[in-house]
Amino acid sequence: MLVSLKEILKVAEARKCAIGSFNTPNLASMRAVIGAAEEQKMPVIIMHAQIHEEMNVCKIEEIAPIMLFMAEKASVPVCVHLDHGTDMSYVKRAIDLGFTSVMYDGSELERELNYANTSIVVEMASKKGVSVEAEIGSMGAREGGGAGGESIYTDPDDAKDFAEKTGIDALACAFGTAHGLYTKAPKLDFDRLKKIGQMVSIPLVMHGGSGVNPADYMKSIELGIRKINCYTYMAKAGGTAVSELKKDMLYHDIELAATAAMREDASKSIGFFSMPQSPEYAQYTESSGANVDEIVKRILENMNK
Repeated sequence: MLVSLKEILKVAEARKCAIGSFNTPNLASMRAVIGAAEEQKMPVIIMHAQIHEEMNVCKIEEIAPIMLFMAEKASVPVCVHLDHGTDMSYVKRAIDLGFTSVMYDGSELERELNYANTSIVVEMASKKGVSVEAEIGSMGAREGGGAGGESIYTDPDDAKDFAEKTGIDALACAFGTAHGLYTKAPKLDFDRLKKIGQMVSIPLVMHGGSGVNPADYMKSIELGIRKINCYTYMAKAGGTAVSELKKDMLYHDIELAATAAMREDASKSIGFFSMPQSPEYAQYTESSGANVDEIVKRILENMNK
């Protein structure tokens, strides 16, 4: 079932949970993510990032029809989203191809230009019922793991002003996460996130969601995060599964192994993000080193009593 980001985030807000959002640059990752969402009976967001085209991973005109087909035939709501569109012409291509949501990323531009470009994207997207996510502040490293500008945490006053003046549907804010593999545990600025949540009336988005510990996920969702972007650790799970295959495997063995591992990883994330975020469940994540599998199992047992 193909839906917009705005529609999916209404579900997240009503349940006080977050929706998993995954980069899916090939059919294997799409099957993995949508299969995981159907298993969990939860909405999900599949994404194409502009950087993936720049890295020659896939072209938007090639991947878009497959993403839309997979979303439409899914048994759960699926949003097809452009992640980190840094060029307005690229964002327009996504809208014209049928994406139901786009992220315009002007976070590295001068403030006035980011405001202006984002407002233009909102007007352009609204004509086709497409949702818009945008970012103020910067996480530094780029989506593909390459170097970016200096990380600049989102200022709460700027976040409020940006959201109100541009009319976006969701706000990506920088408060301590980063793209790619973490070399050490991220330290999230929850005081900053709390202020942003109190001042901004639209759903908030966490980028660089892979590898964050369970306690920090839960706290972030409690403070207003409604969309969590993941890719790196899911892709790593697929790569690890392939590396463990015997030497005489065929190509389809590689794809099947990677798909199964990515589906398992995505299912754990979707399941955990969808857990009720309330004090009665906080006990399960008091330890930052808690195992996600154990936490999900205990919470489900508690819910089913």
